[in-house]
Amino acid sequence: MYEYTNKPTKRRFPKVPYSRRIGAFAIDFTTVSLFSALGFAPFWLLFILGWLLLRVVVVERNKGQSLGRWALDMKAIDSRFNRVPGLVSLAKREGIVGFAALLGAMGLRINFHNGMTMLLLISPLLADCGVAFTDEELNQALHDRIGETIVVQTRRGFSLDLRLKRLWGQFQDRVRR
Repeated sequence: MYEYTNKPTKRRFPKVPYSRRIGAFAIDFTTVSLFSALGFAPFWLLFILGWLLLRVVVVERNKGQSLGRWALDMKAIDSRFNRVPGLVSLAKREGIVGFAALLGAMGLRINFHNGMTMLLLISPLLADCGVAFTDEELNQALHDRIGETIVVQTRRGFSLDLRLKRLWGQFQDRVRR
């Protein structure tokens, strides 16, 4: 499906819709947050370890897919060589988005008890991912640009979004009868 080479290439890939990228991030974020809430170590330490495990080690071993990206048929690839990014690229990419996600998780734990602090802690994540809305060509967020990666669609995965749409359609048909 994708050509792997050691030479830089300018191949264009179909854009991944923002809703699918947000959904994949939400799946990964929720998984790591639930793991971190176990409480046998500080939340931030478990979050960082869980994030690096899920978004660096698993991605490197699972052909560019984390749990969320696998569920929604996406993968991260090196933007220059059209292959799975190396550990250094993944660590740069996920270090940035992981730190922003950690701040966001801490902000969500504060909840509305202190709304201004919650907004301040969530804002780095919004700023990082908001950059993707300004990139018309590749939809790269700030962490994608620094890690020199792009997120592309793939046929390998669970197709969770399509399955949920089909189930929702079946549910609506049964309700109408």
